[in-house]
Amino acid sequence: MEPVYRTIIGLARTVFFVEGLKFTVKGAEHIPARGGAVLAVNHTGYMDFTYAGLPVRTPKRYIRFMAKKEVFDDKISGPIMRALKHIPVDRGAGADSYKAAVEYLQRGELVGVYPEATISRSFEIKDFKSGAARMAIESGVPIIPIVIWGAQRVWTKGFPKRLGRTNTPISIAVGAPIAPFEPASELTAKLRTTMQEMLLDLQKDYTHEAGAYWVPARLGGSAPTLEEADALDAAEAAEKAARKKTAS
Repeated sequence: MEPVYRTIIGLARTVFFVEGLKFTVKGAEHIPARGGAVLAVNHTGYMDFTYAGLPVRTPKRYIRFMAKKEVFDDKISGPIMRALKHIPVDRGAGADSYKAAVEYLQRGELVGVYPEATISRSFEIKDFKSGAARMAIESGVPIIPIVIWGAQRVWTKGFPKRLGRTNTPISIAVGAPIAPFEPASELTAKLRTTMQEMLLDLQKDYTHEAGAYWVPARLGGSAPTLEEADALDAAEAAEKAARKKTAS
């Protein structure tokens, strides 16, 4: 029993109702009733983590998300993140967060990760980091892929948030558990291919608006291609590094 987490979930569901969000969830039976697992989630918007929690409530479990340290440093969100037992990630020194995640998994927790590390501006599946695979291998737990589509319409990088009553449809699919195997590079590749296929499947039954910013170029939208998005990410990272160097 986790009263704080249960309260947050209740508040989130109220917000979802007020916003008129229309969820379609399939594959929730793949979430184990007990035992550790890495939940790998695609990343298209800032609210992904709240939607990813919906299928996990079928067996009445909770996700411990790995999130950037800055969220924990905030005086408002920090105490909440710690109360929910999420895991802070210092991108400059990630060993401690990795170790904490493995310990959570070995204790039978569900640990949520974004293998893409950052929001995909193209809304396609970006290249994956190997952390999810390495954690699964070291702790001996499966990886469960979760793909969400439509979250980018609510709030994504570079566009205004739409947190009012938008009646936005959001599709969520949970894939079959992937047993850990080595090397981590091959497990990572399998995970990415699986999530790409799951995304394509979700998109088949979703209505897309031609030219819309939230629709991938492949489907007639105005979002950048994966290659163009990667270039934008690289330019932004270089700019941040330059500012940090100047400040120091």
